Amino acid sequence: MTDLVTEADERLAAARQSVHGRDARLVLHDGVLRQTVLALVAGTELAEHNSPHAASLQVLVGRVRVTGVEESEVAAGSLVLLTHQRHAVRALEDAVFLLTTVTGLADDQHA
Repeated sequence: MTDLVTEADERLAAARQSVHGRDARLVLHDGVLRQTVLALVAGTELAEHNSPHAASLQVLVGRVRVTGVEESEVAAGSLVLLTHQRHAVRALEDAVFLLTTVTGLADDQHA
């Protein structure tokens, strides 16, 4: 079991020490499902990129701006579905979020 409060604290501390202002750790990997805790210091951005098959972003600490979604500013405690459009994530303040992705289809769904 992963303690998300502790994980958020550790990732944010590591991001603050990183020259790139970010840190991430894969906390769950089960087939096509992945959950990653990412921390960004204020002003740091994950550049625009394509979405995986399905994805959501849940902010645990702080606030981020996500391009390519209707509700672009996401605060702690909020969950947003990431669209299939290209998007970027920028920390409006020191922030930590849980990124849940499905990177493909399970083998039993191929027909």
